[in-house]
Amino acid sequence: MSLLTKLRSTFENQSRHGSEGRVGTSLRGHPFFRSMPFWLPPTLLMGLFVYGGILWNFVISLTDFSGVVRPEYKLSNFDFDMYVRMLTDPSFWSATRNTIFLLIVFTLVCLVVGLLLAILVDNLLKGQGIFRTLFLLPFALSFVVTGVFWQWMYNPTMGTINTIFDTIGLSILAQDWLGDPTLRLWSVMFALVWQYSGYAMIIYLASLRTISRDQYEAAKVDGAGFFTMYRHVIIPQLSSASVSIAVVLMVFSLKAFTWLYVVFGSNPGPAADILGVMMYRQAFAANQWAYGAALGTVLFLSSIAILAPYLRYQYKRGEL
Repeated sequence: MSLLTKLRSTFENQSRHGSEGRVGTSLRGHPFFRSMPFWLPPTLLMGLFVYGGILWNFVISLTDFSGVVRPEYKLSNFDFDMYVRMLTDPSFWSATRNTIFLLIVFTLVCLVVGLLLAILVDNLLKGQGIFRTLFLLPFALSFVVTGVFWQWMYNPTMGTINTIFDTIGLSILAQDWLGDPTLRLWSVMFALVWQYSGYAMIIYLASLRTISRDQYEAAKVDGAGFFTMYRHVIIPQLSSASVSIAVVLMVFSLKAFTWLYVVFGSNPGPAADILGVMMYRQAFAANQWAYGAALGTVLFLSSIAILAPYLRYQYKRGEL
């Protein structure tokens, strides 16, 4: 081999190793790799305990697991018997009707009450901070606290509500609010509206503050009254806030389990049973873990059905 050939070969090897070194150095210095210690551990933990738990719940729903004998995770043992049982169970349809009732009526009432409270606070000349805090305070309380509070309020003999009716001479309106099956779900909804209307109020109030005061003045100059101004000028601009609030409230309605469990235990009866309580009762009280897992899958799909259109709506608006 000639000297020229040796020199060329040495130069090419050095160039190749040097470029590989520079590539390796540049990859290690890339922001993606440098940020891995910060995002990789929480991503792995979330993947294991959140998405892994969701997947395992679905797998359990395809078995006959009762919480005692370990199920056999074989493809031949997987079936949809629990879902067939669920669809033929009258208590499932009763809980589904109550869940849908809370989801729709509770959300709509909260939106209306929250909007009215926001307009009221926005038009107050004094004490806005005090009233804003008072209306928002119930939202800061846990379901356990509010459950115990309203259980005492609804007490048929010593409760505040019936005591007030007796005091003002309207004892005919006193009821067994939680004992009467026809009133039970309405009583639950009223308590939940009391707790969450403050959340709707604060979001609406923030949206009202983004609307220029020039629009209020222009509406008044055009002769619009108070109600006409809000109906045709202000409220139409709150549609985005309304959608965001509605989605959050619908998800909260699916999580009303804690409130119902504190007040009624694991068996509120057909009049107030919801899917979350039924899932707990089947899994932990009746040891029907596979059936409870099937109910949990239905709740998960219900949440996805609520969130997916909202995310699509936000994506189209360019807010995602």
